[in-house]
Amino acid sequence: MNASKLQQILSSGKFAVTAECGPPRGANAEAVRKKGCLLKDYVDAVNVTDNQTAIVRMSSLAACAHLLNLGLEPVLQMVTRDRNRIALQSDLMGAYSLGIRNVLCLSGDHQTFGSQPDAANVFDIDSMNLVHAVRTMRDEGKDMSGFKLDVPPQMFIGAAENPFADPFDFRVIRLAKKVSAGADFIQTQCVYDVERFREWIRQSCEMGLTEQVHILPGITPLKSARMARYMATKVPGMRVPDALIRRLEGSPRPAEEGLKICLETIEEVRGMKGVHGVHIMAIESEEKVPEIVKAAGLYPRPETNDE
Repeated sequence: MNASKLQQILSSGKFAVTAECGPPRGANAEAVRKKGCLLKDYVDAVNVTDNQTAIVRMSSLAACAHLLNLGLEPVLQMVTRDRNRIALQSDLMGAYSLGIRNVLCLSGDHQTFGSQPDAANVFDIDSMNLVHAVRTMRDEGKDMSGFKLDVPPQMFIGAAENPFADPFDFRVIRLAKKVSAGADFIQTQCVYDVERFREWIRQSCEMGLTEQVHILPGITPLKSARMARYMATKVPGMRVPDALIRRLEGSPRPAEEGLKICLETIEEVRGMKGVHGVHIMAIESEEKVPEIVKAAGLYPRPETNDE
């Protein structure tokens, strides 16, 4: 079975670009297709979120299938909040049977932050265990009980990391644990504090981790000073420097200034040793992604063996 497009690009040493697509709060397949059409040809793969912020949405698996039908390559996000190990492994095999070749393993936002806070969580395993389980299924051809699988799901395995959470000294240790568990690529929290990210990637390089895993820093354009302040004060583990907030406050066109900051950040991280791509999270502004990719000099995207 051919490697995923994302895996081929990263393995060949080319600079990868991924984006994100949030499924709708309903069963409207056209909403997924519309977002997919905006992203097609501008990114190498599209993450599909799994009930992000603990709000009920169309399943990530179904939305991935819609994107696949459009000719896009999806990255199936799976959170351990809502499903036990039986359901997670079952969905993973089902995803592979549909042609999905990338997975991002996450714990998920706690349900108390979402639309149905009284829902029971599961957290039977955590994201680290899920990464290890996917690798075992792929490389050993066995599920978590040791049962031999007829067709092991050959997934390209991703995990998330936050270089900005405290304690900072633990960040690289946590990355090392995910690499040891089996992560092939890492997508990070949004990068606004470039210097903090620079130190994290330096430490990662020093430990030899960037030779074992592909790092894609998260990039989210700021739309306003209000958005920047919210992310700085209300989103756990997020660092937005005061200088960026003041810059947006002083601009007559903050959305344009936010895009400018976004492009400057891409240019900065692209020049860092150990960075293998970027993950653009436009947050319900997918129409901005083509503009960002082209302005950053990342278009056209490289071709792969499947094209």
